Amino acid sequence: MKVQRINSESILKLIPKLAALLQDSVASGASIGFLPPLTDEEADNYWHGVAEALKTPHRILLVAEVEQQIVGTVQLALESRPNGSHRAEIMKLMVHTSMRGNGIAHSLMKAVESEASRAGRSTLILDTREGDPSEHLYSKLGYTRAGAIPEYARSADGNLHSTVVMYKLLGD
Repeated sequence: MKVQRINSESILKLIPKLAALLQDSVASGASIGFLPPLTDEEADNYWHGVAEALKTPHRILLVAEVEQQIVGTVQLALESRPNGSHRAEIMKLMVHTSMRGNGIAHSLMKAVESEASRAGRSTLILDTREGDPSEHLYSKLGYTRAGAIPEYARSADGNLHSTVVMYKLLGD
């Protein structure tokens, strides 16, 4: 497996593969801001928006590849305001359902933490649906639960779920 950083130009040729990964994640119930069924157009539009964000110095995209197939991705949003120049938010960690349980999420998280350190960020934040496997992964990686917000995210069945806000101070 190879994890690499993607820029605003190279993402354009990857959008079909990234859109397929996003659709797979949403279809499997991942709480990443979308509800199924996610159309090709919605998925493409999302990644074109990420491509625009990558033109700024405030967004980093990492992808994991196995045999030239994109099997996972994660983003880092670097805070742009002066009082937050030490922090970043980890966003949209996705691993294809056929590749889960192989350490890809762990590798992506370690790589995104390294990117944050290189960017001079020492405080990382993220949120995840309470009780999801990702919450366990983040805890295992040293993220601390700051609290939960009830009825934050809607799932495909219409139920509302709590989200857990977590943080990690790099260097701890």
